Amino acid sequence: MEDYHVAKFIQSQGHEIGLFAIYDGHLGESVPAYLQKHLFSNILKEDEFWADPRRSIFKAYEKTDQAILSHSSELGRGGSTAVTAILINGQRLWVANVGDSRAVLSDGGQAVQMTTDHEPNTERGSIENSGGFVSNMPGDVPRVNGQLAVSRAFGDKSLKSHLRSDPDIQDITLDVRTDILILASDGLWKVMSNQEAVDIARKIRDPQKAAKQLTAEALKRDSKDDISCIVIRFRG
Repeated sequence: MEDYHVAKFIQSQGHEIGLFAIYDGHLGESVPAYLQKHLFSNILKEDEFWADPRRSIFKAYEKTDQAILSHSSELGRGGSTAVTAILINGQRLWVANVGDSRAVLSDGGQAVQMTTDHEPNTERGSIENSGGFVSNMPGDVPRVNGQLAVSRAFGDKSLKSHLRSDPDIQDITLDVRTDILILASDGLWKVMSNQEAVDIARKIRDPQKAAKQLTAEALKRDSKDDISCIVIRFRG
């Protein structure tokens, strides 16, 4: 396991903020460990966060990636995907991601994917325009330069000229139909559909137990990848 996670509430400028994240590392755990310590603090210390959360999240993702690359002698050559969720006052939800960790919302029991899976085949154009290539070897998933199975990530200095680190960002105002949010690394989603995950999680009132059940089910289905999962249950 090279995954790290965040799940906590803080108070900031009179607001209650929920911070949730899954960081799925590769080639070591230094980069996801760095993200766990620094990404949210970089987002929230941006002066413009309360005026323009989208721009603040975008800038913090880019700034954090630059910091990881500048400290590559300490952090190594590895990298990490990320999916983050910021819940403001239990009402406004901001979700962002790079890579293939995913956020799925339940809208009255209907699964709604809040993130975009950044896969080499879907972003082949930007990879090739930067001088890279996408391999499609039999029996394997598409990979950037035959190595990495995602087209956006933090770190990965040796591939950085072909990888992006800008996040896709979605926001939503919660209503009475919105009951849960699932964040998970790709080890879950490779063996389970969005709707299956929502159906399992909604049956279990305790969100920690729901997350453990999703992880156990992914293992039961013989997932071969890292599996990290957070379930957030919203107040009605």
